[in-house]
Amino acid sequence: MELRIFTEPQQGATYDDLLAVAQATEELGFDAFFRSDHYLAMNSDGLPGPTDAWLTLAALATATSRIRLGTLVTSATFRHPGQLAIQAAQVDHMSGGRLDFGLGAGWFEEEHAAYGIPFPPLGERFDRLGETLDIVTGLCATPAGEMFDYAGKYLQITNSPGLPKPVQRPRPPIIIGGGGPVRTPRLAAKYADEFNVPFSPVEKVTDMYQRVDAACERMGRNRDEIVNSAALVLCCGRTEVEFTKRAAAIGREPAELRANGAAGTVDEVAAAISRYREVGASRIYLQVLDLADLEHLALVAEHVAPQLG
Repeated sequence: MELRIFTEPQQGATYDDLLAVAQATEELGFDAFFRSDHYLAMNSDGLPGPTDAWLTLAALATATSRIRLGTLVTSATFRHPGQLAIQAAQVDHMSGGRLDFGLGAGWFEEEHAAYGIPFPPLGERFDRLGETLDIVTGLCATPAGEMFDYAGKYLQITNSPGLPKPVQRPRPPIIIGGGGPVRTPRLAAKYADEFNVPFSPVEKVTDMYQRVDAACERMGRNRDEIVNSAALVLCCGRTEVEFTKRAAAIGREPAELRANGAAGTVDEVAAAISRYREVGASRIYLQVLDLADLEHLALVAEHVAPQLG
C-alpha cells in the first residue's frame, strides 16, 4: 500500500509551510506529496492567502529528490490547455520525471467568482475537461518536428510544435478522480493511469471502481493499466487523548472523523486504510490539515505504515 501526503494550502499556508511538509514527506518515507488546486479557503479565513499549485510544484521539484509530486486535482477551468501542457512538462523536467498529472473539471464556483475565472455549466466543464485531456495528451504524443492541431467544440489548437516534451514518456501518469457516475468513469477509462475516489465510504469507492471496470470493458481498455486510489482525511494519535487533541486542532469531531476518514488511534487508522485496500485501492492519499504538526506525519510513518506492508 502506497501512502501519499495530500495538503489543502488554500485553508491557510505559506510556501515555507508546504516546503516543510514536503521535505518531511520525503524524509519519512512516504511515496508522494500532493496539494489541492484551489484559490479560495472553505470555512476559514485562509490567511495568509492562496498559493498557486503549479508554482508550488515547480519550487518543490528542486527542493526534493525522491517523492512524486502532483495535484489532486488541477481544475481544467484555471488554465489554457497548451499553457498547462508546458507547465506540466517543465515541472516534470525540474523534478527529474517525478510528476503525476491530476486533472478535473472544477467545481467550486465561489473561487472562480472571487478571482475572475469563468465558470461554465457542469456539462460544458466536463466537455472542456475531455478536450483539455485530448490536447495535453496530443501535444505530448506529437513527434518532434511535427505539428499538432485540434478542433474541439470549445478549445482549438493550430500548428503547435508540442514542445517541450516531458521527461516521462509518453507523458506523466494521468490521475482522474471523482464520484460522477457516468462521465467520470468514461474519462478514466479513456485517459487515466490512476483513478481516485476522494473522501467517500468504502461502498461508494467500490461502486466507482466497478463503474470504471465497466467503462474499460466497453472501451476495450485493460483495467489493470489503471491504479485504484482513494483519499481520506488523516487524524491519528498514539492515545485517545492525542487523537482527540488533533481532531480539535482541525475543527472536527472525533466520531465524525472515525466514520469518514483514516482516524483514531494507530491501529484504528491502519484498519481504516486496510478496508480500502480490501476493495482494490493500492494507493491512499492522506489529507493532512494541520501543516504545522509534522509529528503527526512521523507517527504515521513509524507506526501505521509498517502495519500496511
